Amino acid sequence: MPLASELVQACTTVSTLSEVYCRVRDVVDDPNATMGDRVKALQLDPAIAARLLRMANNSPYGPSRQVDTVTGAVQLLGKQVINDFVATTTVGQTFAGMPVHLMDLSKFWKKSLLCALLARTIAKSCGVEDREQPYMAGLLRDIGHCVLYQTVPQRAQSALIEAGYLEASLAEVEQSNIGCDFAEVGAELLRSWGLPVEIEQAVRCQLSPKDAGEFIVLASIVHLAGVVADYEELDPARRPATFPFSSHALAATGFVTANLPVLVTQARAQLQEILAMVQPYTMAA
Repeated sequence: MPLASELVQACTTVSTLSEVYCRVRDVVDDPNATMGDRVKALQLDPAIAARLLRMANNSPYGPSRQVDTVTGAVQLLGKQVINDFVATTTVGQTFAGMPVHLMDLSKFWKKSLLCALLARTIAKSCGVEDREQPYMAGLLRDIGHCVLYQTVPQRAQSALIEAGYLEASLAEVEQSNIGCDFAEVGAELLRSWGLPVEIEQAVRCQLSPKDAGEFIVLASIVHLAGVVADYEELDPARRPATFPFSSHALAATGFVTANLPVLVTQARAQLQEILAMVQPYTMAA
């Protein structure tokens, strides 16, 4: 059976991460970067620059006067909105070329966005100051399936059907049928992209946060968000009575499960706002 790294090497549709995202990420991570540096990075892609201007001039961001420069858009929207927009659109474009007969990309993308938003709201509720990494790790939590559905589509689909029929863990069935699971494959893809090790390990260890070592908190947040995103995807009649959260994840984050209904409601509302903002630039609804 193939290794996760071999599947990533064999994948052609999801092979590289946008130069624009990588450049913006580098600028954001640089404590000495100026607003001018950020503007130059965004201007690498004229289409993204144009979308930012459009966003800046539309409700709820629209000011009293028209914004006609990228600098003005960056000043108005703020770092978090800019980062979320660039990450969401560029990552979406990275795998938008996936053949439509392999997987429902619109459904996949909406779930990925929900997971990202849940990760950020959970991080906030747990007192985690850095909420950009939870958002990105949540967004990419399931990206390994894009590789699986291109490289071993029949086995990936069989695993999904079998897991549903047996009410078993999808990762366990993938391990049995394919030799690796979506978390391993996703982590290998992120490693090949050169993303921060924190995000790579959070995706890799999301199913078993206790194995994440120093990155256990981020892995636990991705785990919690992923469990909720999976739950939300199920038919209400098939949803379990309780969320199958890892006790290690709950202990590492101190997450209060009683807060979950409010957080899910917040994430759902944010999802609709973001879909309206970015979906025309990623994939059709």
